Amino acid sequence: MKQQFAIGDKAVYPVHGVAEVVAMEKRDIGGAQTSVYILKILETGLKIMVPLANAGTVGLRELIGPKQVKEVYAILKSRDVPRDTQTWNRRYREYMEKIKTGSIFEIAEVLRDLCVLRATKDLSFGERRMLENARALLVKEIAVAKGSPEDKVAAEIDALFAKAAA
Repeated sequence: MKQQFAIGDKAVYPVHGVAEVVAMEKRDIGGAQTSVYILKILETGLKIMVPLANAGTVGLRELIGPKQVKEVYAILKSRDVPRDTQTWNRRYREYMEKIKTGSIFEIAEVLRDLCVLRATKDLSFGERRMLENARALLVKEIAVAKGSPEDKVAAEIDALFAKAAA
């Protein structure tokens, strides 16, 4: 895993998604000079400061490659989802933990599970928001990784679940 990013590199910051490294600076944090990445989240424009030493700890990672894109699509296509009998709030907490890991594969599982669940019952408001969030995170990263327009990637992902709903 690449720990050193350069200005202009794209990286993934958990929960927020794809970011660009816009600067590397030294900041005075707790009385010590600390090197930090200044990240700009592509989706929202939010700027985040991450100490270089903590980049791995907070889950900052490289974008996925073509091989991982195929794995994500394989996860989305699989339908061997265990029958869910948990309450919506327990399910929500479990899915939130997966999203917080920043792993594209965990996020793909959340999206798949929620889309499959949506075909059989109504989702809570929180689950619908989480589904949209997981979808947005996946679409953005896959689009940047493939160099494809976001609407094309979104249509591909939606098509995988349109068959399940029909």
